[in-house]
Amino acid sequence: MRRPKYSVINGVKVGKGTKIFDQVNLYKCKIGKNCKIDAFVYIEGGVEIGNNVKIRAFTFIPEGVVIEDDVFIGPRVTFTNDKYPRARGKWRLLRTRVKQGASIGAGAIIMPGVTIGRYALVGAGSIVTEDVEDYAIVVGAPARKIGYVTDERFKAKVKRFLEEAPGDVRGEDAEWPWP
Repeated sequence: MRRPKYSVINGVKVGKGTKIFDQVNLYKCKIGKNCKIDAFVYIEGGVEIGNNVKIRAFTFIPEGVVIEDDVFIGPRVTFTNDKYPRARGKWRLLRTRVKQGASIGAGAIIMPGVTIGRYALVGAGSIVTEDVEDYAIVVGAPARKIGYVTDERFKAKVKRFLEEAPGDVRGEDAEWPWP
């Protein structure tokens, strides 16, 4: 792995094939295989990131967060780990888990202590204050369920967008990304 420029990387375990870009701060975390960590990402100690995870620029991931395999984290996503933050005094670490295959849209805020279910979809700009069911689509502030990624109408909408919309379609051919 090439050493990123202008970065602080201390005590990090990085899996084979993972790409880490410049200007990141990574501390005592574990990052799986074939991940992509974009520039300006900050990951604190104790964070565990699975395989094939993509974390876009300007994302903050504090202690207590676990991200499972095949997760997408959009740009400017912020995770939190303390319900009542203070500069001094006692505080309680609340753990957050993002389960396999979930996608979190740009600018979302994930409050402490929540679980985002398998293959769930969090809309851009959402504020997640409570657990998200497997396969659920949530949007808004606070985030509310509007459907499921397994719904045939949702699948058809995504398929139309990819097939009919003008512009570049990128990525590898694959089966439908959500079971």
